[in-house]
Amino acid sequence: MSGIKLEHDAWVVVADGEKALFLRNEGDAKFPNLEVFREMHDDNPPTHEQGTDRPGRFNDGPNVHRSAVQETDWHRIEKERFAKEVAERLYKSAHRGDYKRLVIVAPPMVMGEVRKELHKEVEDRLVAEVSKTLTNHTIDEIEKILTAD
Repeated sequence: MSGIKLEHDAWVVVADGEKALFLRNEGDAKFPNLEVFREMHDDNPPTHEQGTDRPGRFNDGPNVHRSAVQETDWHRIEKERFAKEVAERLYKSAHRGDYKRLVIVAPPMVMGEVRKELHKEVEDRLVAEVSKTLTNHTIDEIEKILTAD
């Protein structure tokens, strides 16, 4: 991956399905200094803790054969909802003119969900997408990963 030039005041959003860090570059393109200015958290327990019942079954007809119905993945649904919430926050901030450049860092599944929800106003400010999970990295590590050649 080529290094990303993080201009002064550029936003970097580092997200996964349960946590999002909103960072602003207080430095410049040569010496970035990312500072956290907002965090979003979502308590998303595993599906087995959210579901209340066994997977359903249905009768295939007059015989005794029954088929199982796949259980709803509540954990994934909540990740999709959280991605939508992050995209909505980015749209509101873009509409207010809070940022001019944006970098989004998220795992591929979350990146896809966020990308589906991005408004044109946000897409116009998007300068890079990085498909990685970096939410549990330090800010210094995130800076190094994003700007590494």
